[in-house]
Amino acid sequence: MSPEFAGVLQLLALIAALALAYRPLGDYMARVYSSEKHYKPEKWIYKAIGANPSAEMRWPAYLRGVLAFSAVSVLFLYLLQRVQGSLPGSLGFVSIDPDQAFNTAASFVSNTNWQSYYGEQAMGHVVQTGGLAVQNFVSAAVGMAVAVALVRGFARSRTGELGNFWSDLVRGTVRILLPIAVIGALVLVACGVIQNFAGIHEVGQFMGGTQQWNGGVVASQEAIKELGTNGGGYFNANSAHPFENPTPFTNLFEIFLILVIPFSLTRTFGRMVGSIRQGYAILATMATIWVVFVALMMWTEFSHHGPALQAAGGAMEGKETRFGIGASSIFSVSTTLTSTGAVDSFHSSFTGLGGGIQLLGMQLGEIAPGGVGSGLYGMLIMAIIAVFIAGLMVGRTPEYLGKKIGTRQIKLAACYILITPALVLCFTAAAMALPTPVTSMANPGAHGFSEILYAYTSGANNNGSAFAGLNADTQWFNSTIGIAMLLGRFLPMVFVLALAGSLAEQTPVPETAGTLRTDKPLYAGLLVGTIIIITGLTYFPALALGPLAEGLAS
Repeated sequence: MSPEFAGVLQLLALIAALALAYRPLGDYMARVYSSEKHYKPEKWIYKAIGANPSAEMRWPAYLRGVLAFSAVSVLFLYLLQRVQGSLPGSLGFVSIDPDQAFNTAASFVSNTNWQSYYGEQAMGHVVQTGGLAVQNFVSAAVGMAVAVALVRGFARSRTGELGNFWSDLVRGTVRILLPIAVIGALVLVACGVIQNFAGIHEVGQFMGGTQQWNGGVVASQEAIKELGTNGGGYFNANSAHPFENPTPFTNLFEIFLILVIPFSLTRTFGRMVGSIRQGYAILATMATIWVVFVALMMWTEFSHHGPALQAAGGAMEGKETRFGIGASSIFSVSTTLTSTGAVDSFHSSFTGLGGGIQLLGMQLGEIAPGGVGSGLYGMLIMAIIAVFIAGLMVGRTPEYLGKKIGTRQIKLAACYILITPALVLCFTAAAMALPTPVTSMANPGAHGFSEILYAYTSGANNNGSAFAGLNADTQWFNSTIGIAMLLGRFLPMVFVLALAGSLAEQTPVPETAGTLRTDKPLYAGLLVGTIIIITGLTYFPALALGPLAEGLAS
């Protein structure tokens, strides 16, 4: 069997598995967020935090809940790292330096999971399980809560109430993420992923000396790391490490975990707004972009140039032989089109055009299918922009799901799509202009520029993967990427929730013969075109200086 055919078969198997899970999981999540019943364990949590889960919130109150919870999470995780050296189960590791502790706290709370440290050489069991793994759950649940609040904005009328943040947070964690993560962890353990509290031990001779490894509760963290589109690896090699991802099956299963909730949330959206066809239109847009990106990535990596790549059967540098080019391409596209920093290959070793595809996937806003929750609300923002453009073209007041898209709505949507590019391009320009940051580049020229552009693109878009040629463990990068991660996560949420509140207050507009049908293939095509054009106009100059220049020169 040729490597190309094997890659296509894996892609088809993955699509089939996602299709089987789409309807039941999407319907289940809709029932979870629409239910008025509170289970007993949930009531204990509400009592412990002093929250009334039945009290409806307008968007300012909902936003205050998001920001307050996230601020406390950042502070707790920062302090936990700073006192690690005094904690039991630290494996002898010292406390984390202030700048790196801030960067890591901002990273995991913002669902970015960018790591400027070697996981197995820096974090003990308490920080890994009590800090990082916990944030893998709750940061994902925050994103889902904000997405559901926006969906309620479309579904409700003549009210500014968007539900209850604390209820959405707890239900997303307890009823959705936790059960699936438990099942996922059991599957991974059965397939060879480790799960223990072992300390550091020697495993044999290595280049004239002994090699040391430490154990850990890896399977449980790996499951939620992928399911919550988080990405922070227990080991520095991340999902390329055999303790995290030992076989081709676990590799495909982890990709499935990354994609299953973001894709299924489109079904949840359709259920909650009362139109399954609207959910299918959003799904078709996401799936089209994802499949095209996978196909392009496979083409760039299999279309080898030169005798070395021909002998290897493709661009195998930086890729695990147990996965090959096909599976590595699917994993790479799936992580960069979602807010998942997990990697099973060395992104810096992809071809120049392959690196450009990774960058472009994040620069789209990670909406195909995007992160858990963030992908759905990001795509809905783009849907509003597309409706507005269509309205300008035919001279009609734009409407989406019966809600008029007026001046206030389009301003909020425009602010949303401008925040992340501003962070990426401004921080990249500053890093390239100053004398100190550029010394962290491992490569000169276009590839070195791509390393810095990738770092800020990954941070501001809350992805977390790295080009890996950049030494990001410096005060400059720890601080600026940490700021980019926090602003890139929470500033967009301000505009999403404000938009949700303005939509919920409206009276639905009756559909007429002149209303743009947003559940048809024509609109899905318009939405794809809008996404590509906006992203291209924003980032093309930067991409031309980095991956395009490198790809055309090779």
